[in-house]
Amino acid sequence: MSTASEAGKSAVNGIRTALGVGGILAVIVGILILVWPGKTAAVVTAIIAIYAIAAGLVYAGLGIFAKTKGGWARVGHIVLGILFIIAGVVALFNIGQATAWLALFLGILVGILWIVEGVVALSTLGDAASKGWSIFFAILSIIAGIILLFSPLWGAAVLWWLLGIALVVLGIINIVRAFTFKGDI
Repeated sequence: MSTASEAGKSAVNGIRTALGVGGILAVIVGILILVWPGKTAAVVTAIIAIYAIAAGLVYAGLGIFAKTKGGWARVGHIVLGILFIIAGVVALFNIGQATAWLALFLGILVGILWIVEGVVALSTLGDAASKGWSIFFAILSIIAGIILLFSPLWGAAVLWWLLGIALVVLGIINIVRAFTFKGDI
C-alpha cells in the first residue's frame, strides 16, 4: 500500500471517528435534554457561569499585567473582569433563578429576532424569486416572534425541547454516516 493510500485511509478513519463520536455526544445530550430538561438547562447555565468567572479572571489579569495598555484600558479590563466574576458567582449560587432568567432572556431575544427576520423578509419582497413563500415565511416569523414575546419562558421550553429532539435525530444520522462513510480522499 502506498503512503498516499495510507494517508487517505487514515483521513477517512478520522472522519468516521469524528462523525461517530459527534453523533454519540449529540444523542446523549439530546436524551438528557428530553429526560431532564430543567436539570440539563441548569448544567448549561452553570457552564456559562463558570465561563463568566474564567473570562473575568482573564480580563482582570489583562488589566493588571498588561504593561502596554493605557491606564483607562487597564481599568476597563479590571472592571469588566470583576463584573464577569460577580455575575458568574451570583449565577452559580442562584442556579435555579439564573436558569430561569437565561431562559427568559433567550425567549425574548429569539422572539425579537424572529419579528425582525419577518420584517426583513417583507422588505426584500422585490428581490424574492417566490413572493408567496417569502410572504408566508415573513408572516409566520412575525407571528411566532410575537407569541414568543408574550410567553418567553414557555417558548424557551419548547425551543429547548425541539433542540433535544434535533440533537437525538441528527446524532443518530451522524452515527449512521460514521458506519457508512467511504470517502475518496
